[in-house]
Amino acid sequence: MSTPHVLLGLLAAGPRHGYDLKRAHDERLPRAKPVAYGQVYATLGRLQRDGYVAPSGQDRDAGPDRTSFALTDTGRAHLDRWLTEVETPAPYVVSTLFTKVVVSLLVADEHRARDYLIAQRAAHVQRMRELTQLKTSPGAGLTDIVAADYALGHLDADLRWLENTLRRVAELSSEVHR
Repeated sequence: MSTPHVLLGLLAAGPRHGYDLKRAHDERLPRAKPVAYGQVYATLGRLQRDGYVAPSGQDRDAGPDRTSFALTDTGRAHLDRWLTEVETPAPYVVSTLFTKVVVSLLVADEHRARDYLIAQRAAHVQRMRELTQLKTSPGAGLTDIVAADYALGHLDADLRWLENTLRRVAELSSEVHR
């Protein structure tokens, strides 16, 4: 996730201060890792340094002064460029799941890899049930549903890989030990 671009996108609706940006981030991206206040302010500092945002005023709501930031024309152009860039599919397998299977075959035998794959499959199925329940619950908003669909798609792909790999464990084990 690109925190700077998310903050620029949130500022596209109008000036906001860091606390408001953090709340808006966590509301708009409910299934994403929550962003810390410190990260928001550090990112705003970099965005200001790069000319993408500028202070637009200060307010005090029963607490310390809070500086609001607004998107600059340069920031809007940067955000617009980013939104049109197609993401390159990952050129490498970057997955702890994949790495654990290969390493378990290196340091143990096919039984350990098989046990891991079976346990991981159960964990994926359980998470898929939770997400399906979440997206069909009465209080689910559209953002919750879209986030759950995204996660379910990835879990489904992982689950298919787990099943295929489970069928190939013996073959993989002999190949790794050659």
